[in-house]
Amino acid sequence: MSNTVAEITALEERLKQGELGPDAKVFEELLADDVILSSQDGLAFTKTEVVKAHQPGTMPKFTRVDMSDMKIIDHGEAAVVTCKGYYESAKWKGTLRFLRVWHKTNGRWRVIAANVANV
Repeated sequence: MSNTVAEITALEERLKQGELGPDAKVFEELLADDVILSSQDGLAFTKTEVVKAHQPGTMPKFTRVDMSDMKIIDHGEAAVVTCKGYYESAKWKGTLRFLRVWHKTNGRWRVIAANVANV
């Protein structure tokens, strides 16, 4: 396993834990300020909206988040991640497919683009 793959694997685990928290600080730290995000509805959303949505008490808390089929492609200063995530809360459960692009700037990895789709 390359160093990049190991680093991104650990950061993906932090995103998962941020969902379970919820912990808005994880998203504040790991999303680039100018990140491009699109939802399963094809709508664009901002880092600010993601951080706000993960404030404790804002959304129903996920009781389970399981990631599977994760593939990480190392491109040096960038990495592309594809995976599926099974989410469960008191009001909703389902599986989503993710694509995330991580970029390393000044020694720090951040998500610069992401897409989520229904499975």
